[in-house]
Amino acid sequence: MSTTTVETPAPAAERRPAGAPGRTRRRGEQSRAASLASHAVLIGASLTALFPVAWLFFLSLGPDKDDYLHPGRIWGKMTFDNYAFVLRDTGFFDWLTSTLVVVLGTTLIGVIVAASTGYAVSRMRFPGYRKLMWVLLVTQMFPIAVLIVPMYQILSDLRLIDSYLGLILVNCTTIVPYCAWLMKGYFDTIPFEIDEAGRVDGLTPFGTFARLILPLAKPGLAVAAFYSFLTAFGEVAFASTFLLSDDKYTFAIGLQTFVSEHDAQRNLMAATAVLIAIPAALFFYLMQKNLVTGLTAGGTKG
Repeated sequence: MSTTTVETPAPAAERRPAGAPGRTRRRGEQSRAASLASHAVLIGASLTALFPVAWLFFLSLGPDKDDYLHPGRIWGKMTFDNYAFVLRDTGFFDWLTSTLVVVLGTTLIGVIVAASTGYAVSRMRFPGYRKLMWVLLVTQMFPIAVLIVPMYQILSDLRLIDSYLGLILVNCTTIVPYCAWLMKGYFDTIPFEIDEAGRVDGLTPFGTFARLILPLAKPGLAVAAFYSFLTAFGEVAFASTFLLSDDKYTFAIGLQTFVSEHDAQRNLMAATAVLIAIPAALFFYLMQKNLVTGLTAGGTKG
């Protein structure tokens, strides 16, 4: 009994001519060298970004105020006494309370006003709606040093000097223009048919904005809130001018108490700076899910 062997043709990938490459890259796929190069660049960029933070933390472990001049000596005498001193013997928690009041108030008011402005310009066609956005942009061209004197006079007439509300309103003058442009660009990406559907269902313009548009604009709101938070959190000029009482100092002013005309306690400043970074890092962690979407979506239409 004889058997017949049937040979099946080899797959196309196995019938390459001699000298042909062993694997064909797909479209958009990087070569191994390009992948290694991109990873090396990303690692280098990450280390560059992390180095200042790591160096600040390292300096905060030095017990003497002049250890920053000889950082190599810190290795043999690292201690957390600076952190204990800042938390126990300074007004750190008063600074924390004042900072949270100012920052959260600025973020809340600034985002509400910016979102309302951006939505109105995006959806409504009233006289001067284009000029309004340009006026907001022009307000960002003036240096803070020029604005402090007239703002101080206005707050003094309103009796808002040395008050949280006064500083919150002043911070909003720098936050609202940028955030309004940001939110206007994001609202432009939301289909206008959603507004029409809201009106068909009997919603008022404000009801459509609050119940339909804002839930869809969460990524854009997250970016605006993040910008507002960081701007108010690190603001120095307005806070040091309009807040006079020691118990109302924010972190930005509290750091200045470690520096006098003849002395600078840089070890305590470093420890305080590390502690200050914790609330900002926590806020970023909470908002990070919406940040990337909000940063990219707002630029698709203008």
